[in-house]
Parts: sequence; C-alpha cells; structure tokens
Amino acid sequence: MNFVMKAALGGAGKDVGKMLGGEAEEKDPEAEKEKEEERQEALRQQEEERKDKYNKMEAEREKVRQGIRDKYGLKKREVVEAEAEAAMEQASEGSLTRPKKAVPAGCGDEEEEEEGIMDTVMKYLPGPLQDMLKK
Repeated sequence: MNFVMKAALGGAGKDVGKMLGGEAEEKDPEAEKEKEEERQEALRQQEEERKDKYNKMEAEREKVRQGIRDKYGLKKREVVEAEAEAAMEQASEGSLTRPKKAVPAGCGDEEEEEEGIMDTVMKYLPGPLQDMLKK
C-alpha cells in the first residue's frame, strides 16, 4: 500500500501528513548550529590528518632520496643551483651589463641554410634545368 501511495504522490508523502494537520518538525536553531560546528570540527580534523599523512610520506621520501644521494655521491638540486648562480655572478662581476647568453646553433646562419636548400633542390632537377639555374 505504501508503494502505491508513494508512486501516486511522487515522493510527496511526507508533505501530505503536514497538510492534513500532522506534526510539523520545528527547527531548532541551536541544534543546527551545534551540528554545523561539529561538521566544521570534523572537516578540520580530517584536513589535519591529511596534512600529517602527507608530511609523513614526504619525510619518508626524503629519507629514500638522501640514501640515493649518499650512495651515488649526488648533491641536492638546491645546492647545485646555488653553485651555478654563484659561478654566473663571478663571471659577470666586472661588467655593468648582464652576461650574454650563448647563441643557439643555427641562429644567424640563414645564408648557409638557404644555400643548402638550393643545393638540395638542384639535385632533384634534370641536367638541363640545373645548367639554366646555375647561370
């Protein structure tokens, strides 16, 4: 019978009781505040537990990393970067401008590349056309 009632009303069975004069639930603001505070506290505790777990895992990873560094004689990345920066600063101590960056290979050699392209194209052309283009 309940099934037929729910199907007919589409899930509005709770509201029917209120409409007929049944007991209406009174919302207690204090109870709602307490529930909200408990929920917030639970969220804070979960967040703290998650952070503690993360810190513990990160500490374990760092132990493994340090073991590998010790085994193979590697330096920490931060130390290596600091030494590289110090070397760059020493190289540019006497100049007023920043140090020049190395020019990548191929930059500024455009004429040579064009000649290389022409040579490549010439290889695929028949003999008489090559003679005409060489002149």
